[in-house]
Amino acid sequence: MKIPRSLDNPISIFGGIMAVVSLAIILFLVALSLISGQGGAYTGLVAFIFAPLFLILGLFLVPLGYYLRLRRNRKTGRPGRQHWRVLDLNKRKHRNALLIFLFASLFLLFISGIGSYEAYHFTESNEFCGKTCHTVMEPEFTTYQNSPHAKVDCVECHVGEGTTWYVRSKLSGLYQVYSVLAKKYPQPIETPVHDLRPAKETCQQCHWPEKFYPNQLVKEKHYLADSLNTEWDIHLRMIIGSDNEVKGFDEGIHWHINPNVKVEYISGSKRNRNELPWVRYINLETGDTTVYVDMEDPPDEDLMAEAEVREMDCIDCHNRPSHIYLTPQDFTNQQLALGNIPKSLPYIKQIAMEVFFSEYFEDKDTAKLVIRDRIESFYKEEHPDIYANQKHLVDQAVEGAIAGFSSNMFPYMQASWDAYPDHIGHKVYDGCFRCHNDRHTSESGRVISMDCNLCHTILQQGTPGNYETALFNEALEFRHPVELEDGWKEDLCSECHRYLYE
Repeated sequence: MKIPRSLDNPISIFGGIMAVVSLAIILFLVALSLISGQGGAYTGLVAFIFAPLFLILGLFLVPLGYYLRLRRNRKTGRPGRQHWRVLDLNKRKHRNALLIFLFASLFLLFISGIGSYEAYHFTESNEFCGKTCHTVMEPEFTTYQNSPHAKVDCVECHVGEGTTWYVRSKLSGLYQVYSVLAKKYPQPIETPVHDLRPAKETCQQCHWPEKFYPNQLVKEKHYLADSLNTEWDIHLRMIIGSDNEVKGFDEGIHWHINPNVKVEYISGSKRNRNELPWVRYINLETGDTTVYVDMEDPPDEDLMAEAEVREMDCIDCHNRPSHIYLTPQDFTNQQLALGNIPKSLPYIKQIAMEVFFSEYFEDKDTAKLVIRDRIESFYKEEHPDIYANQKHLVDQAVEGAIAGFSSNMFPYMQASWDAYPDHIGHKVYDGCFRCHNDRHTSESGRVISMDCNLCHTILQQGTPGNYETALFNEALEFRHPVELEDGWKEDLCSECHRYLYE
């Protein structure tokens, strides 16, 4: 079978070569992934996104060149075909041409189908979400891998089921790709995500509210910034729901999402939800409505006229369920508890806090050098005997501090605990105290209570071997591990713990 003379032009030839090379690259990369079992974000990006685009472009150039050559022939007066080509299946070369065309078309359709299927799954994969835009998404991907949802795919929460949200996510993704290429992305990535899918359509597909456990036991290990790095433990009973499971959401923390109740609020800022000066409670069964206003910082008329009234859901408290940035206190405590930072080194907790709270880090490499220099210099100058005889412990402490830093602080994107407050709890961030602060008052005088025992009770606290323990079904009064002046109970924990080391 002879190739039509009109196809003998630079554009068609270039398109044909491009299509063949692209197809060869796709087949090679797919075979390599299947045989070696290895592949990454960039392999998938080339095999299922970029190479197919060049394949399609090459196939488009073939008929384009053919068309341009025919049009030029007509303009120059060269003889051309004046009638449609007749397909005569009685002729062998026509039958062969038809068979070749059909088999080639079916093969390309088959390859395109596989490619489209793999491209769909690749763009839904965690590698694509976390590694394609590696520098920008490194903080989110790293913290995701260390989170309770590390085995849950990104799209399960960020997209969910249904065609509508899939299309919306891809359109949003196109803008995000443009932002990365044009370097128009904010540092850090701004939160909250205002167009995030409602929690009822994502979180509650796995976390069935009616079957939350009534309570949970939590034991926290803390280490003080003293010479002994004194361990201070606190054992809490978290009142997740009612003690009697049949009561459901009538009591406990998850009362806030009781289906018979609606809690709404207005945020004091469009950029975050750290301050909630206005809260409304509605009993959906009776219609009773109560409005609470922060008496110390009430919303002004402009805010009330312009602000969005948001219905409270899971994300308002669990706002960092998969991207958790631990504070320096917490990740240092974690490294001490794991033994990665030796507890026997005097003042190691204190010097670590001084480094993380007082130093400015331009990038991770600089941070590692500064952390090592500050810790080593402290022991060289203040404890030369330890540095001389137990330098391996100093080196171990440096590596532990760097490991904690690397998993939670990302200088390039300015992403850290300080940029992303966690609304669970009330120690470093206001969290629960955004509403439960004894300041939100209704016209009738009702107050949103700051009583800690509404959410948890303390069962045990103190140093190992010297615990203070509550009697059965009773609660301890919180005892601060460090002696403080009177009046601290009236202040919010975050006023000290947000910027001062323990």
